[in-house]
Amino acid sequence: MLTETLKADALDRFLRYVRIDTRSDPHATTVPSTPGQLTLLRLLVDELTALKLHHISLDEHGYVMATVPGNAPAPTIGFLAHVDTSPEMSGTNVRPLVHTNYDGRDLILPDDPSAVLRLAEQPELGQQFGHDIITASGKTLLGADDKAGIAAIMAAAAYLMTHPEIPHGPVRLGFTPDEEIGRGSDFFDVLRFGAVCAYTLDGGERGDLEIESFSADTFVVTFTGFNTHPGYAKGRMINAIKMAAEFINRLPVDALSPETTEDREGYLHPHMLAAAVEQTEVRVLLRDFTRAGLDAQAAHVEQLAAAATARFPGGRYTVAREESYRNMREVLDRHPEVVDRAAEAIRQAGLTVRMPPIRGGTDGSRLSFMGLPTPNLFAGEHNIHSRLEWVSAEDMAKAAEVVIHLSQIWTRLG
Repeated sequence: MLTETLKADALDRFLRYVRIDTRSDPHATTVPSTPGQLTLLRLLVDELTALKLHHISLDEHGYVMATVPGNAPAPTIGFLAHVDTSPEMSGTNVRPLVHTNYDGRDLILPDDPSAVLRLAEQPELGQQFGHDIITASGKTLLGADDKAGIAAIMAAAAYLMTHPEIPHGPVRLGFTPDEEIGRGSDFFDVLRFGAVCAYTLDGGERGDLEIESFSADTFVVTFTGFNTHPGYAKGRMINAIKMAAEFINRLPVDALSPETTEDREGYLHPHMLAAAVEQTEVRVLLRDFTRAGLDAQAAHVEQLAAAATARFPGGRYTVAREESYRNMREVLDRHPEVVDRAAEAIRQAGLTVRMPPIRGGTDGSRLSFMGLPTPNLFAGEHNIHSRLEWVSAEDMAKAAEVVIHLSQIWTRLG
């Protein structure tokens, strides 16, 4: 009965949220980076107000916070989700489709019949028989990342507000902008949020509890040559583009790359290039689950840059290392109760706890190091950043149920 009630509410909210284009923009200087995010954030303020939550605010940086008031002694805990969607895929005019009572059939997305969800290619669909699957129509992403998390949190908050017989302490809610471009925690006020811990709802398969992420840096290699008129360049020109090409060609191909690694394997990933004869910059993502592994990657990349440059007499290179985030497990291992209570809530929802590592990062990675221990919970997201993105209504309901159970568990054990 609880799951069905939460399913109807979460689905209704989700279908409303995904129609708002909230793609973030990495090139923007505003916060939030796009106006559509503010449209959704303001809608959330209206909905929180209608639910009669306390301490509702939308600050100048686009962070929404609110409180489900407690009715029993317990520390304040929080739940977080981000409103933006990936800039890598269109989020304009999203047309969500609900495929009811999934039975293993191919799900053909009508606006592009070549976009098909097939059970043989999507084994996770095998766990969804009888469920309602939501997709976009074939030309856009869906926005389940992370509007599924928003819908689950809002459905749980609505349920707690209308069921005062459920004991829980104060529950803080937070909705943030620009997570997809790495800025989601830039202006998050941990002190004002006022929780002992928080949980992001921004994960995939139901039952997932993620407590470790990559540690991440960007390694910037700048090659400097000498430009002159190519008609008179013999013995004078030093082409920085060719230096960079030599460097990139030396990067691992059969290992240490995104396309050849999985599970706990790290990688090096050249992902941006600004090229000119005089100077060429290559930005390389470093990813590993340990700081030592990250340091080894940085040393390896610099060795390759030096070897590439040596082939071009007179050429030079410089390197700079920019920290992105660190493995949140370094913090969460010092707060085992935060993880243990989340696992218990998942079990109370009738699910098996899965604890895969995140081959990426979440806002929780940075928030944990900012003093707010923040594991990541599932929201049912699949094929994120893709036209084949999907989520099931039942998974969103289960995520909302976990929020409710977790609020009660902290009351009993806080």
